[in-house]
Amino acid sequence: MTAPKPTPVEPDLALPKTVDVVVIGGGIIGVSTALELAERGASVLLCEKGQIAAEQSSRNWGWVRLGMRDPREIPLMQESLRIWQTLDDRLDRKTGYTRSGILFGASGKRDAGNMERWLYHVEGLQTGARMVSGGELADLLRGNQTGFETALYMPQDGRAEPQWTAPAIAEAARARGAVIMTNCAVRSVDVQAGRIAGVFTERGRVASGRVVLAGGAWSRLFAGNAGIELPQLKVLNTVLRTSPIAEGPEAALWSDDFAIRKRADGGYTIASGHENTVDIVPDSFRLAMQFLPAFVQEWKSLRFRLSKRWTIEAKQDRRWLPTDVTPFEKCRILDPEPSQKTLRRAWASACKGYPAVQTGEIVQSWAGMIDVTPDAIPVISGVDDLPGMYIATGFSGHGFGIGPGAGRLMADLVSETVPCVDPAAFRLSRFSDGSKVRPDPGY
Repeated sequence: MTAPKPTPVEPDLALPKTVDVVVIGGGIIGVSTALELAERGASVLLCEKGQIAAEQSSRNWGWVRLGMRDPREIPLMQESLRIWQTLDDRLDRKTGYTRSGILFGASGKRDAGNMERWLYHVEGLQTGARMVSGGELADLLRGNQTGFETALYMPQDGRAEPQWTAPAIAEAARARGAVIMTNCAVRSVDVQAGRIAGVFTERGRVASGRVVLAGGAWSRLFAGNAGIELPQLKVLNTVLRTSPIAEGPEAALWSDDFAIRKRADGGYTIASGHENTVDIVPDSFRLAMQFLPAFVQEWKSLRFRLSKRWTIEAKQDRRWLPTDVTPFEKCRILDPEPSQKTLRRAWASACKGYPAVQTGEIVQSWAGMIDVTPDAIPVISGVDDLPGMYIATGFSGHGFGIGPGAGRLMADLVSETVPCVDPAAFRLSRFSDGSKVRPDPGY
């Protein structure tokens, strides 16, 4: 693996024969759902085909942000921020969470106007969100010249360590009774009399009346085999980290050219502020019309390419039996190569914007596959046509920070309690009920 290694989570030894809920996927969404359900007294089995948090949940930027979110995500992110504030105490483990603040740099009048319009969505929420410039901005930037004169400042936003967080949540879920199985792929669901009756894993069947699919970039493939149409594509994001830097900023910063946040070890995580790579694959054509509004809106930030991913996914099985070896067993950890061009541009921009960065060195780089939906907000929903089946996926690069709240909402739906926020915006049926499906930047 080129990516940072998450804290190891040892698996439990025995696969239970029956549980109340099976959670598929050991990223931050899956483990947060497992924790919430276990705390409510449900018997939970979490199955991960590889290792806990080995894919995007350990490869993301580590941002915990409300700033510049799609307005439909704001209530859920507020819930998540409340959870983050006491999460370490609740887990009795460290996540590295720090309320450091995040700056969103405006590169021109148009950007500044967009940010000011976005602020309307958090009016009255006591976030402290505001536009900053002059001396206040200079203090937050520690005197560095980043090429913009004003920025949106979100003082309640912060950061945490991706390599620590999902493993810590998984261990806490186990301490509350959940069974954690790694290197144990769920091959398919068992459907009887039109509803969920269990799952077939590579180690055997487990009876359960409720299943949560939180498979990240793999969710569409699993759902398709179950007869569920889930419009989801993958986008590659490239990241680097530095050695410790003495005079770097405390607040995280996003700008067009680069994004940067301080790490617990004193180094910095750096990435392009806007550039993502989209591998052209067979699903690109199958889902082209559904994703067209998003492609049109985001075309400046997307770099389309034809790569070996086409061959990999073209050869990938899309249907299989519970007795078959599945794609999830053939690829335990999705570990794509980072884009060297993106790395060079992000590093050069960071060095220019923050001269202190030049005192450090690049010590690691990696890439991760982000699970995206046509409207860039997640699915957190039951499946109407398959009682007992639930899906939590498609977080579109926003999943780490919102993960604890998403897990709570998913647990609310599974346990049929009053949801912590209105889940209507995240329903799976929005893709088939005639709703207008497209991203909403909030301005």
